Amino acid sequence: MKSLLSLHFLQGKRTLALTALLAVMVFGFNNSVTAQEEEIDEATTEMVEGDSSSTDSAAMAIEAETVETVEEVAAPAPVEEVEEEKTFHQVLKGKFIDGKPIFMSFVLISLILGLALCIERILYLSLSTTNTKKLLNEVEGALSSNGVEGAKEVCRNTSGPVASIFYQGLERSDEGLDMVEKTMVSYGSVQLGLLEKGLSWISLFIALAPMLGFFGTVIGMISAFDAIAAANNISPGIVANGIGVALITTVSGLLVAMVLQVFYNYILATVDSIVNDMEDASISFIDLLVKHNAKK
Repeated sequence: MKSLLSLHFLQGKRTLALTALLAVMVFGFNNSVTAQEEEIDEATTEMVEGDSSSTDSAAMAIEAETVETVEEVAAPAPVEEVEEEKTFHQVLKGKFIDGKPIFMSFVLISLILGLALCIERILYLSLSTTNTKKLLNEVEGALSSNGVEGAKEVCRNTSGPVASIFYQGLERSDEGLDMVEKTMVSYGSVQLGLLEKGLSWISLFIALAPMLGFFGTVIGMISAFDAIAAANNISPGIVANGIGVALITTVSGLLVAMVLQVFYNYILATVDSIVNDMEDASISFIDLLVKHNAKK
């Protein structure tokens, strides 16, 4: 019995020892597995966090690039300022204002009055031009057919100074050729005065326009020196205004004088041409009267 009991006790201790050993082995295995799982979880977490952080940074970079692209697309392209081409009238108006209207007005008045006189003279001289050869033929035919009265009628129906001189000569034809010649010379001087009427005023504006321009030049330079004295500095911005006024008024005055001078010379040339025709026609007219009186 004792041997059986001791045998059972030994078997029970072995069983207990094996059970304990199995428990220790299972517990240790579970701990190692748990530790490995924890290490794997930590590594995975770090990888996920790294991936998430890298993903977040990449997403942020992509978002920033997208925003910049959108801003570039949304931002309006720089529009180049296109300066409108100014018309000639606008340029003149701007220069007139830059040159100070108080000075430029007198220059403009000189131009307007001078051009008005020039246009009036040109129209008058164009109406005073006569075909002298045709007039002489008509007067000769009228003298042959209807005498002095017929020639007077032809002269009355013809405009121009030449016909007027012929008419005055025919009026004195009964008093002799000497009186006819003196009358024609005297009346020719009257017609010459009518042709040259207003030319003295045109020459006045030709001389006055540059004087007014130089007057504005002097005033502009005075204002420039006053600005220098007030600022105690000789910078370009201080004297630019006064010098600009000076130059613009000078150019305007010279331009007006040149324009009026061209018209003035044209008028003088036309007057000289008409006077030469008057003298030639007067000589031919005296010859006609001599022939007519010889026939009588």
